[in-house]
Amino acid sequence: MGKPTKVTNSIRALRFANDEMTQADLADRVGVTRQTIIAIEQGRYSPSLEMAFQVARAFSVPLDEVFRYPENNE
Repeated sequence: MGKPTKVTNSIRALRFANDEMTQADLADRVGVTRQTIIAIEQGRYSPSLEMAFQVARAFSVPLDEVFRYPENNE
């Protein structure tokens, strides 16, 4: 894969806040592999916009509670 993405996320914290949801459980809900969830969680892969919304929906939170993109001055 290329260089790490600048997009950060709170997937790990959200999984633990939701009855310690496993990466496999989240992957099943979103329709991707566990490896994809691991890569997103570790910041090695940026999901498509559609997948990002599906992840947020799995936690019943707004998109910006899951993913953040730094401002220009950060």
